[in-house]
Amino acid sequence: PRNMELKAFDPHRKEFSCMYEVDHVPPVDPEAEAWFQEGMRVTGRDLQPNQRNCPLAVELWQKAADKQHWKAILNLAGLLIRGDGIAPYQVEDDQERAVLLIEKGMQLGIPSAFDMMGNFHQSGAGVKADASRAYAFWELAADKGSPGAQTFLGKSLKAAYDNPQGGFWGNRKIGLQMLECAFAQGYGEAALELGVNLGNTDKDYARALKILHEGVKMGCEDCANFLSSSFDNIDPLTDNFIDTARSERYHVLGDAPYHNPDLKFPNLDKVLPLPPAKLPVWNGKKEDLINAAKGVVLPPKKLPPHPSTSRHEPR
Repeated sequence: PRNMELKAFDPHRKEFSCMYEVDHVPPVDPEAEAWFQEGMRVTGRDLQPNQRNCPLAVELWQKAADKQHWKAILNLAGLLIRGDGIAPYQVEDDQERAVLLIEKGMQLGIPSAFDMMGNFHQSGAGVKADASRAYAFWELAADKGSPGAQTFLGKSLKAAYDNPQGGFWGNRKIGLQMLECAFAQGYGEAALELGVNLGNTDKDYARALKILHEGVKMGCEDCANFLSSSFDNIDPLTDNFIDTARSERYHVLGDAPYHNPDLKFPNLDKVLPLPPAKLPVWNGKKEDLINAAKGVVLPPKKLPPHPSTSRHEPR
């Protein structure tokens, strides 16, 4: 698959059919999901860098990958392609193993595996650097439903003119369709690109505001920070009305995903509705606002320590 025959990237394509990644990934085995979540927990951003147990995550994600857990395949490949961790929990890079994992993901039909193979070709990590093949892989990934690829290409295609050296082209119609597709999949970065573009270019401030607000629900840190700034300044996006109370709440919610990239805020409207709705009372405690916005989420069950790996001592 790394050397598969590819259709050349066409930045001036006339059509795009929106596909969702969730419809094209293998079913998730419950035991593999538990291993995947435990790997996420032991490498979480809420831990100090020297406490993130990357070797244990590698072992857990490999076990999950062996059961075709698609997110484990992607996470493990992403860790191995560059290496990660601080002694005693350091993992050296293993680029060939990473590429083999992504090839397995491609064979399983995982759209984001094709996206990651494009990244490898762009950077020359584990494969020969080839920008043309990188864009061809990204386009294939977008067509298969990868929201990351759809967002990257959507951003690249929505320019007013072509500049291949600058990495952008003037095909705004298709670019926006790709961004809309990724946004519909709940991809926060697409919400940012789509919302900002609709506001700045189309002056469709009402829809732009709603999309950015939805992006906050998706856990988009930049969407929250963008709205925090907009409500704190004279900005047509927010009807040129300064609302420092809303700005502060968006700011609090913008900080939270840094420590937990998987954080979502499905109950956002209960604590931070869009105008003209009035803001409910808040006691000023950041944690209370965050918990109310994310709702009640039961933590994943903790697995017993693997017999061959200690969480406190290197193997």
